[in-house]
Amino acid sequence: MVFGRSERNKPVVEPVALKILVAGGFGVGKTTLVGAVSEIRPLRTEEELSEVGRPVDDTGGVESKRTTTVAMDFGRITLREDLVLYLFGTPGQDRFWFLWDELAQGALGAVVLADTRRLEDCFAAVDYFERRAIPFAIAVNCFEGAQQHPADMVREALDLDGDVPVVLCDARDRASAKDVLITVVENAAKVAAGRREPAAT
Repeated sequence: MVFGRSERNKPVVEPVALKILVAGGFGVGKTTLVGAVSEIRPLRTEEELSEVGRPVDDTGGVESKRTTTVAMDFGRITLREDLVLYLFGTPGQDRFWFLWDELAQGALGAVVLADTRRLEDCFAAVDYFERRAIPFAIAVNCFEGAQQHPADMVREALDLDGDVPVVLCDARDRASAKDVLITVVENAAKVAAGRREPAAT
């Protein structure tokens, strides 16, 4: 490489790094999604569920869950040569929400993962991003054996604005998780463009 150009005389591309949050209720698949899509070994801060936490950790519907995120998950994915996403998975339980403000600083947008069997678990995340005007998309994690609901029905149940994307996904599948992240980036870009438009007089 010589003077900022590669050996093939192509200009060196400095990628833009964007921060995306992956949020949602307890056991909805946040750690799974980050792990499925990350091109690096994801950083995880998981601890075993304990008897002490049973009174406050609602494992209804996720009885087989044995661990929980206590700080964050972190991963990275390159969408294009000039675009890299840094993924920060938030903890799902109420007692760890004091971390959300730290994680949300500088975030371009967010994924709110939802499980239609426990849809109320993502209300708090939706409210959090709406209050802070952080663009987000709802990604319904389609668990095996769970009844599938159309995106419009999920939108109505969550009382979402019409411009909030709602997509179905499999958090275990890399291609599906990547599609979710693309949706988030596109929505954030659309929201940012709308904010830059001069107000009508």
